[in-house]
Amino acid sequence: MAPLRLGSVAPDFDADTTSGPINFHKFIGDSWAVLFSHPADFTPVCTTELGEVAKLAPAFAKRDVKVIGLSTNGLGDHAKWVDDINKVNNVNLAFPIIADADRTVATLYDMLDSVEHDASNVVNGIPFTVRSVFVIDPAKKIRLILTYPASCGRNFDEILRAIDSLQLSDRQPIATPANWQPGEDVIVHVGVTTERAKEIFPTVREALPYLRFATLPKEN
Repeated sequence: MAPLRLGSVAPDFDADTTSGPINFHKFIGDSWAVLFSHPADFTPVCTTELGEVAKLAPAFAKRDVKVIGLSTNGLGDHAKWVDDINKVNNVNLAFPIIADADRTVATLYDMLDSVEHDASNVVNGIPFTVRSVFVIDPAKKIRLILTYPASCGRNFDEILRAIDSLQLSDRQPIATPANWQPGEDVIVHVGVTTERAKEIFPTVREALPYLRFATLPKEN
């Protein structure tokens, strides 16, 4: 199987989840999606992560992004774990979590850890997943891939920021600079001349011939 890269079509699959059976591509529909994996149920870092995503549900919905988790346990464990997540984080987790006890989806998306990397994340020769993140657009193309070790919790504010950048660059001929935040100046795409940029953007500032900053026009 070819490795997954930016621009690859996200592999489709059918799976059981805490919200019932799904087909992944049908689940995405015409929206964006974030698929993110967890080593196992009842693990401390994952419990905080899923709670944080539940808190950020309105922020993802505002961007038309569907979130779906994955963990290498069955549905019975998932249901009990969701109770813990809700209690500890004071949330009501509503997005689906894939039950992937046989590692079918984890293998499809190359999420599994290795004993060479982290022996503590491989039990009795059976690997658990690392903290993979896939951002997928409505065309089912993979637009961003992040991989964290099991020991490191993810920064979901950064994932939202990256989604803002991706969606904005789909609408405007721009890139975003280091540490960019929504509302700040952007970089004019290298394929756009300065003359054309001045027609598109309210202000354009040329720092270098190849580095032009621009203020974004207001969007509805």
